[in-house]
Amino acid sequence: MRTLLGKPLLTACISCVFVLVVTLLAFVVSGCGTSGVVGDAGTVSTTATSLASEETTTTAPSDTTTTVSEETTTTAVTGGRFTVTKVKVYFGKNEKMAATGRVIPETQQVGAAAMKALLEGPTAAEKQAGMFSSIPEGTTFLGLEITNGIATVDLSKEYASGGGSLSMMMRLAEVVFTLTQFPTVDGVNFKLDGQPITVLGGEGIIIDHPMSRRDYEDMSPAILVESPTLGDNVSSPLRVTGSANVFEAVFSISVVDAAGLELSDQRVQASAGTGTRGTFDATVEFNPSQSGPGSLIVYYNSPKDGSKVVVDEIPVTLEK
Repeated sequence: MRTLLGKPLLTACISCVFVLVVTLLAFVVSGCGTSGVVGDAGTVSTTATSLASEETTTTAPSDTTTTVSEETTTTAVTGGRFTVTKVKVYFGKNEKMAATGRVIPETQQVGAAAMKALLEGPTAAEKQAGMFSSIPEGTTFLGLEITNGIATVDLSKEYASGGGSLSMMMRLAEVVFTLTQFPTVDGVNFKLDGQPITVLGGEGIIIDHPMSRRDYEDMSPAILVESPTLGDNVSSPLRVTGSANVFEAVFSISVVDAAGLELSDQRVQASAGTGTRGTFDATVEFNPSQSGPGSLIVYYNSPKDGSKVVVDEIPVTLEK
């Protein structure tokens, strides 16, 4: 048998292909800055929804080709391909919910993958940006079923341990916001160690119906940006999406560079406001002098005195 550097040729080739695929996956995960809505929460049991998330495929003209389309990146390698998908997880920030992104390998169980990513907690960069999780350490994911628009998530008993009423509400909101990012999930029921619950913890938080984001409006910031998320690479024109509940549904989006120079300041109109949460989908144009760190700032002007009220600042990487 022919050899390569002392190894059988077939074994050496297989090792090389494996190293190439792992390296490419690490590159895609670190560089993916796409945004949008993931199509479905995927299947995790025999009774769960069976739709898979949208994917984009390319034919490789050479050894490797990578394409990005919304939330799905497909990397084709000679002799095969692999796909990664970006989902969102939600943590606390300033005692409200904030979205951040996670890149996961292609799977039909994307809802379960999002839950597992949520339980891993915020990264060092996210903690530095003020994000935190109220879910107790040691909480494990036990299962997820999605039937007729209702997700039933099963978590270990640690989920109910410790914390006051605010902590309980925040940890519930983290799960509900994470699962209801998928269009096939309208509400969330909870189980602990396989047993359905209608009350959480010693604080007696009532969860006797499928919980939705409407149940946690107090946990939602006045302006919730869901795309882009922290650390994304962004270029002009930039699509910014999310929801807002502000006076007359009007607020502003500003893009600044690392020196604080304002590159864009755009007025946005949400679909509803003044006590009712509406959605927004805005396009922001900016022209940085060079690529590098920057921030997306969302704010509104106080209806009382007109002062600027900054709701959130999201660190991003600006691309020229």
